[in-house]
Amino acid sequence: MADIKARKVPRLRTDEEVEAFLDQDLSDLDFDQFKPAPFEFAKKDERINMRLPAALLDAVKAKARERGLPYQRFIREVLEKSV
Repeated sequence: MADIKARKVPRLRTDEEVEAFLDQDLSDLDFDQFKPAPFEFAKKDERINMRLPAALLDAVKAKARERGLPYQRFIREVLEKSV
């Protein structure tokens, strides 16, 4: 018996592509490809300004890239977890 290969989600670039993709039978999707994603709902109405050593900021940006996050969101996440 032939193995049935589960589909991966293609890269969808527009709302129309997403809608068309979701309008089809998705029962053969490989759901192991999905990862939980935290959502930020709180309004960001305060601002801070801080100076950091260049090496520290470079390290933060590298860690954020590894996680696939913008570096400021990564900094917010680190602050939230430690407070």
